[in-house]
Amino acid sequence: MLIGCPREIKNQEYRAGITPAAAREAIAHGHRVLIEAGAGIGAGFGDADYVAAGAELTDGPERIFAEAELVVKVKEPQPGERAQLGAGQVLFTYLHLAPDPGQTRDLLASGVTAIAYETVTDGRGGLPLLAPMSEVAGRLAPQVGAWALQKANGGRGVLMGGVPGVGPADVVVIGGGVVGTYAARVAAGMGANVTVLDLSLDRMRYLDDAFHGLFTTRYASRAATEELVSQADLVVGAVLIPGAAAPKLVSRQQLGGMKPGAVLVDVAIDQGGCFETSHATTHDDPIYLVDGIVHYCVANMPGAVARSSTIALGNATLPFLLALADKGWREACRDDPHLLAGLNTHAGKLTNFPVGQALTMDVLSPKLALKL
Repeated sequence: MLIGCPREIKNQEYRAGITPAAAREAIAHGHRVLIEAGAGIGAGFGDADYVAAGAELTDGPERIFAEAELVVKVKEPQPGERAQLGAGQVLFTYLHLAPDPGQTRDLLASGVTAIAYETVTDGRGGLPLLAPMSEVAGRLAPQVGAWALQKANGGRGVLMGGVPGVGPADVVVIGGGVVGTYAARVAAGMGANVTVLDLSLDRMRYLDDAFHGLFTTRYASRAATEELVSQADLVVGAVLIPGAAAPKLVSRQQLGGMKPGAVLVDVAIDQGGCFETSHATTHDDPIYLVDGIVHYCVANMPGAVARSSTIALGNATLPFLLALADKGWREACRDDPHLLAGLNTHAGKLTNFPVGQALTMDVLSPKLALKL
C-alpha cells in the first residue's frame, strides 16, 4: 500500500503525521511511504531522516492526495486539502467533526473513508489516540494560563504559586479526565490552589486516592461550578463527550461575576468549546477579552511542543496505521471494533452517531458501512 503524509498547513501546526521510525516500520511491512518535503522539520525531523528510513519524498502535497491509498495527518484537512480527497482513499487523522459542518459536508462529498483519531476506542473505555495529546494539552494548560494571567496580557497579574505572605492563584479545572488530571497536577505543582470539578464520584475517588490531596475535588453541580468559577483566577475547561460537541458550562452572564482579568483556557475548543464565549484562536493570536475576562482558545495546543507531541502521537497511532495498511481498512475494522469506532465517514455517509446528533444529520451504522 502507498501511505502518504503531507505537511500540515494549519496555522503554526508543526507536528507531523508520520515519524521516521513509523515510516521505517511501515516499509518493513512491505508498504511504500511518501512524505511531503519539509513535513517533519517543525518536529525536528529532517527530510534526510525520512530518506534514511526508506521513505520517498515529494515536493508539494498534490502527488500524495492523488496517489496515496492511506493519507495520514495530524489535524483535520483544510479546505484545499479536502478538495483533493476522493473515494477509495482512507484518511487517518484528527477530525473533530461535531462543531464543523463545513468539513463534514466536504468529506461526505468527497466519498473518502475518514477514520478519526479522537473516536478510536480501547477495551477500557478510553480513547488511546486522543489520550497522548490530551496529556500534552493538560500539561500545557496551566503553563499558558499562567502566561495569560500576566498583567501585560490582560490578566489579573497573579503569580500561580504566590510568594511568602501572598496567596497562590485559585485554579478551577472543569473535568477530571485525562486533560483535567494533568492540568490539575501541573497547576498544583506550580503552587496553585486547585479544585477539580467532575460528575463521576468514582473518578473523584480515584483522583483523591492517587494524588493524596494534592488538589481538591468537588461535584460539578451548577451551583458549585458557578461558585468556584466566580472565585477563580484561572479556569481550565477540560470536558469531553467522545465525538460530540462540548457542553457549554460557563455562560457569558457568568463572566460578569468573575474577577476582572481572570483567565479561561478552553482545551475543549476542538469540540466547539465548553465556555459560551469561546471561539477558536491560533498560536499567532492566542487570546482575546470578553467582558474583561481573558480567553485562551488555541485549537491545536500540542502543536506548540511539536517534537514531543509528534513522537507521542506516532507511538500511539502506529499499531492502527499498520493494521490499516496490512489488512485494508475493512478487514482491519472488522477485526477491531475499537478501530471501527473511529470510522466517521465512508462513501458519502456519516458513520458516527454523536457527530450526527450534533449536526442533525442522518447516520449509517459503522457495521453497515463495512458492506458498502
